[in-house]
Amino acid sequence: MTATLQDAAHLHQQFNALRNSQPSVRTRDAARALKVSEAELLALRCGEDVSRLHGPWPDLVAAAAQLGPCMGLTRNEHAVLERSGTYGALERNAHVGTVLGPDIDLRIFFHRWALGFAAEEDFRGTPRRSLQFFDEHGTAIHKIFLKDAAQGDAFLRLVRANLHPDQTRAQLVTTELPREADRADGEIDVDGLRRGWAALQDTHAFFPLLRTFKVGRMQALRLAGAPWARRVPANSFREMLKTVALETMPIMVFVGNPGMIQIHTGPVKKLLATGEWFNVMDPSFNLHVVETAIAHAFVVHKPTSDGPVTSLELFDADAQNILLMFGARKPGVPELPGWRAHLHALPDLPPG
Repeated sequence: MTATLQDAAHLHQQFNALRNSQPSVRTRDAARALKVSEAELLALRCGEDVSRLHGPWPDLVAAAAQLGPCMGLTRNEHAVLERSGTYGALERNAHVGTVLGPDIDLRIFFHRWALGFAAEEDFRGTPRRSLQFFDEHGTAIHKIFLKDAAQGDAFLRLVRANLHPDQTRAQLVTTELPREADRADGEIDVDGLRRGWAALQDTHAFFPLLRTFKVGRMQALRLAGAPWARRVPANSFREMLKTVALETMPIMVFVGNPGMIQIHTGPVKKLLATGEWFNVMDPSFNLHVVETAIAHAFVVHKPTSDGPVTSLELFDADAQNILLMFGARKPGVPELPGWRAHLHALPDLPPG
C-alpha cells in the first residue's frame, strides 16, 4: 500500500473543511476526527512551512543542543509533558539514548522512530519553529520547539543539512496493530515475581523483572500486592499534586510512549483544572492529564540499595501507563521521607 498525491489532495480538502468549521482545532484532534495520523496531516504542508527530514535521528537530537532554549514535548494518549530548557549532550548505548540535564531529561528508544519533520509556522504573529518526530504509524513521539527567535539561522542550517529528498505531501504510515494482551494471571509465576521484586537493588531493574516473568506492568502490581503495591483512588493524582505544591516539595514526573520517556524534576506551583484536564501551568513546566482517563492508581514500593523508593502510578482502562510520580531523588540519595509519608496516607481501594 502506498500513499499517493491524489490521496493527499483529498485529505487536504477534508482538513481544510474541518479547519474552516473549527478554526482552533489542534492537529492531533483533527487527525482523530479524520481517522488519519498526525504525521499525515503535517506532511500535507511539505513545500510550504513544513520540511520532511531524514535520519539518523540521533544526529538530529544531538544537534538540538545548538538551538538554544527550547521546549521539549512528550505525550501519550492521556498525558502531555512540556519542559523548557536547553538540550544537553546525547549519550547512547545499545538500547537507549539519554539526554541528561536539569531541565531536558530524556530516555530515548530510537528503534521506534520512523519519521521526522521541521515546521516553521506563524503562531500569534511570531514564527514558531519545531522539530517533530513520529513512529511508523504517524503517532507523535517527541517534539522540540525553539524558544529563541535569534536561533532561526541555526534551525535553517539544521533543516538544510537533514532535508529529505522526498518533499511530496503524501505520507505513508502503517496501521497500528492491537496491543498484545497480557498473559492470563494463572500463567504468571507470582511467587517468583515477588521474590525477584524483594531482591531489587535499583529501580531500573524493574522493567527487566517484568520481562523475565513476562508480565504486564499493571498486571504485576495487581498480582504482587502488599507490601509492594496497593490500589488507591484515581483522585490521588490531584491530591498529591495539591499537597506537593503547597509544601513546595520537589517531585519527578515521568510521561512516556513507546519511543520516549521525558522526566520533570522539581517543584510544581500553579495547578489548574480545565474540563477533563488537570494541569500544571508553571513557567518552565507544563503537565496536562486527562483525569477522566485515570482508571487505576497504585502506590508502588521498590527496594533499592539507597532504601525504599515509592511511586504513584496511573493507568487507563486498558491498563496502559499514563504517568509515574516519585519524590525527587538521585542515585545514592534516599527518598524524601515526606513524599513517602504522603503516599502512605492515601486511602486503600479493594484489590481488583
